[in-house]
Amino acid sequence: MGLTDLQVKKLAPKKQRYEVLDSKGLYIRVMPTGGKSWVFRYQFEGIPRRMTFGAYPGNGLATARQKHGAALEDLQRGIDPGAVALAEKAKRKAAPTFKDLLDEFLEMELEKSPTGKERRRMVEKDALAPWGNRKVADITRRDAVVLLDKVRKRAPIGANRLQGVLVRMFNFAAERGIIEHSPLTGLRRPQEKARSRVLTDDEIKSMWKALGMENKDIDIYRVTKLALKLILLTGQRPGEVAGMAWAEIDEDAGFWNIPAGRMKNAEPQRVPLCPMAIEIIEQAKVYSDPDDCDFVFRSSYKPKEAVSRHALGKAIKRHWPDMKIAEKFTPHDLRRTLRTRLAELGVSDIVAERVLGHKLQGVMAVYNRHAYDQEKRQALMKWEAKLQKIIGVTQTPSNVIPFEVRHA
Repeated sequence: MGLTDLQVKKLAPKKQRYEVLDSKGLYIRVMPTGGKSWVFRYQFEGIPRRMTFGAYPGNGLATARQKHGAALEDLQRGIDPGAVALAEKAKRKAAPTFKDLLDEFLEMELEKSPTGKERRRMVEKDALAPWGNRKVADITRRDAVVLLDKVRKRAPIGANRLQGVLVRMFNFAAERGIIEHSPLTGLRRPQEKARSRVLTDDEIKSMWKALGMENKDIDIYRVTKLALKLILLTGQRPGEVAGMAWAEIDEDAGFWNIPAGRMKNAEPQRVPLCPMAIEIIEQAKVYSDPDDCDFVFRSSYKPKEAVSRHALGKAIKRHWPDMKIAEKFTPHDLRRTLRTRLAELGVSDIVAERVLGHKLQGVMAVYNRHAYDQEKRQALMKWEAKLQKIIGVTQTPSNVIPFEVRHA
């Protein structure tokens, strides 16, 4: 009749290892230390063999018999169950972990994306610790839901961004043959309320004063102050401004040429540099000599690298109350502020969208290949004139000087 659960439980250790038969070659092995495990002894093609079914009590009697039954079926079909188990074990050992997937995803996709660093940062921050050593094939939809819910309690929008990256990662894994199907397919994201924060004239004036080089009351790295001002002056994304390189500046024509690889839409952007923007860049030379650093806005702790987009956001998050501004804002809100003000100044939507580096939509995107360089410059000149009135500057600063950008 075989063993019972109670009999297996009561088997006591002896000085030597011993085994007790259940039936048809299935044994429970008892070690001197008290540990127990299941062993199947059988013959295949006349050769004695054995395989294990795991430790007890993690694998109870019913589980062991189920595995034993499957092994007997293999034997009846002329298949060595032990060899099958070893092959599956080797396959599993070679199966990529989540960390392996992230490395492959980074190499094949993220490194080519202008948002790659930020997407990698999100995954490393919240998903790498709990999932890093897990096999990709073992990560379930429920695992993803639990992880995202945990992040959502702290940062609802951040959780949505992480979900977007994970969805793409698991789709990538399916495309590469790492898994058959993504467990995140069809996982809905909570709707986000679109941000509508636009700074008022008084808020712009307060912020500009707080970001003054002479203002020592607010402890923000001076290069960060300059970069934040340039976002408001040009309307470019915080990451694009933070990574501004000296080589991207055409001092003769007065343009900042952002390569496609640094743009979210993967198209090059040509930004006119008007007097106030030129002044910001000239001031940055004090902190980032073009002969010593490739970037206009040098990092405070990595001398050869650019200040990070994250550092700009952190500075605003920490100091916006000190700026005498009642409602919090982000660096990206400065971009939205410029776009709104261009509309107020009568700049056409097409020109304003091109200033921001957005693609034209529909048929225009196909047939209208005009660069709008002159129109963009006129729009930004209008904005600088308005900004000067807001901050109380009656004319272009007298210390604006022509570009003297040197290239290493």
